Amino acid sequence: MGFGIGLLMTAAGAILIWAVNVSSSSVDVHAVGWVLFVLGLVGIVLSLAFWSSWAGPGYFSGRRRTVVDDDGRRRHVTEERTSTF
Repeated sequence: MGFGIGLLMTAAGAILIWAVNVSSSSVDVHAVGWVLFVLGLVGIVLSLAFWSSWAGPGYFSGRRRTVVDDDGRRRHVTEERTSTF
């Protein structure tokens, strides 16, 4: 689940908790709202926590490649893109 889906679930849960005043004998709308709200918040927090380890800011801005030196050691080189604008 990404940041956008977590935000959407949180918003839908908040609407069901605080804006909907419907009672049903089969489904507790407020309980469903709380579940969506909490799961959305957990998704947002996890998305932010793992943002830098996946493809966080700047990952696609430069080209990264692996270079093998003469002695067999590997190193990562990032080449900056230059804009023609």
